[in-house]
Amino acid sequence: MSIVKMKHLRLFAMAADREELLRQLQHLGCVEIREPDQELADPAWASFARVDDTALADTKAKSDRLRAALDLLNHYAPSKGGLFQARPQVTEAQLFDESVRREATEAAERISARDTRIAAIYNEQSKLTAQKAALAPWLELDTPLDTPSTREVSVTFGAVSGSADRHAVETALAAATELAQLNWAGRDREFQYVLVLCHRSAEEEAMGVLKTFGFTPTSLRGWTGTARANTDTIDAQLSALSNELEACKQAIGQEVDHREALRLTIDRLTQDVQREEVKSRLLSTGATLFLEGWVPADKLGRVEALLSQHAAAWEASDPEPEEYPQVPIQLKNNILTKPLNMVTNMYVLPAYDGVDPNPLMAPFFIFFFGLMMADMAYGILMVAGGLFMLKKMRPKGTMEDMAGLLVLCGISTFIMGALTGGFLGDFIPQIAKIIDPNTTFTSLPALFTPLTDTLAILVGSLALGLLQVITGMVISVVRKVQAGDWADALWDEVTWWVILAGIALAVLGIGSVGGYPVVLIVGLVMLLYAGTRNAKGFGKLTSLIGTVYNGATGFFSDILSYARLMALMLAGSVIAQVFNTLGSVTGNVVGFVIISLIGNTLNFALNLLGCYVHDLRLQCLEFFGRFYKEGGKPFRPLFINTKYVDIKEEQ
Repeated sequence: MSIVKMKHLRLFAMAADREELLRQLQHLGCVEIREPDQELADPAWASFARVDDTALADTKAKSDRLRAALDLLNHYAPSKGGLFQARPQVTEAQLFDESVRREATEAAERISARDTRIAAIYNEQSKLTAQKAALAPWLELDTPLDTPSTREVSVTFGAVSGSADRHAVETALAAATELAQLNWAGRDREFQYVLVLCHRSAEEEAMGVLKTFGFTPTSLRGWTGTARANTDTIDAQLSALSNELEACKQAIGQEVDHREALRLTIDRLTQDVQREEVKSRLLSTGATLFLEGWVPADKLGRVEALLSQHAAAWEASDPEPEEYPQVPIQLKNNILTKPLNMVTNMYVLPAYDGVDPNPLMAPFFIFFFGLMMADMAYGILMVAGGLFMLKKMRPKGTMEDMAGLLVLCGISTFIMGALTGGFLGDFIPQIAKIIDPNTTFTSLPALFTPLTDTLAILVGSLALGLLQVITGMVISVVRKVQAGDWADALWDEVTWWVILAGIALAVLGIGSVGGYPVVLIVGLVMLLYAGTRNAKGFGKLTSLIGTVYNGATGFFSDILSYARLMALMLAGSVIAQVFNTLGSVTGNVVGFVIISLIGNTLNFALNLLGCYVHDLRLQCLEFFGRFYKEGGKPFRPLFINTKYVDIKEEQ
């Protein structure tokens, strides 16, 4: 397993072949087209300019319209099958079928038109509802709202304060003039509504009295007939709009037969958008185009076979060392190490001249996870969940890696559970005791158990940590020797091996000369020299102190970090047994099973996350820190990337 070797591709082709060339490169899916920044800065390339293609915005707009239509269709006619429904498989010809695109476009236009009308209906309903609310206070009044004033009589619709006493208003008005009449309508929290009929000669006196009660005129311009008649009309309009609204929603739901066409066309437009985005990375003189990018060395033959079909000139060269930071990274892994891409991508990809960490990390990560989880039932659940995702959902990318990692870690968890006798903690012995209190069956067969062999597990965890740390140091030594840094390899890593060997020999009581542990002394002398070899003057003293303190504490604290393997194994086992004990208090099988399953479900979920996080920490901090050279950026070729369908090979 290794980092895929890349070739730097530079290509000149005819501008007329641009569309077809990009389509064929997308079909191959192994060429990443890069930004031509260096060429644009070179005066010799002044005749070349970026391709100005305005089709990108138009293609994105089409895709957005179809996505909006699909969202509306899913809202009014939800898809059956849910999250675990497998994606249909189609050929590339079906993906780019123009008839499917036309079908989807027409369906999207109909859905969009219905949605526009639905929005308009909601707006009209809001307006009519507001009008109905404005008429509500006048429903008790039989007088038409458009009743006009005459030369002798004024007609005024208005409202007085809601706290005013109607009898007091009428008494005050009668005392001021006998030529005015009040017709009371409805009321709300703030106002009482009233129609005032008054002779012109007494209008000023009447209005003066009414204003003392907070009277304000109300404009009812535009209404004809009574409030009741207008409200009935509005109710009829609202009923018609409700029927039309329901019809529009049903019409959108009836487009369900075009759901797959919409999905397929959205995926097709996603490919079109990718090509349009790539066009902005091309340089062109009008008749000629220039393309620069990266292609995996093992795929170069396929690319050259494609380019030979076009009037084109190209070269593919190995990247120079100064280009390494720009070289995209693709990891070459097998079925056992590929799921670890989830960990590597979460951390950071290695540099092009670094080392692929997945095959080195895989045995440690998978074994550590199983050691911490250590339960047969949990392992079975993990394997079943991972296989279900892979077979039923056919996930891609990170989700596919997660499913694969679930399977591998589930197998490890089951094996470690079998070695420790864990099946939902002590579920089986506990239920056997409830069924038969006199049973002699107290535990499953086990090589060791977290509760009785805690110290041995702790020592084993530290030994595993030492093994992984030394493995990281070995990789570092190999990399440094390959690069010619013999001195760094000797003083940075080999020194610690001598110290560890000296400690081991001293503990065993061998290798001493005259009672002195010679190997350990040699190692300590090497450590002192290693820490001061590059310092000068007074700096040697500070470097010496720093080397002794930081070196010893740093190295051994890294080893102690692996005690979490024992801690999480013990915690998971104890929590499971606690819930089983609580369930056994009920004294019956049903109560025990319910409480135990609830507790173990919580324990499983907690451990699933906790074991992953702590395992991830051990790899990224304790292991990668020994040898890992980071800084890579992912390889992102132009390829057919679909969301709703899977592409199958054409027959």
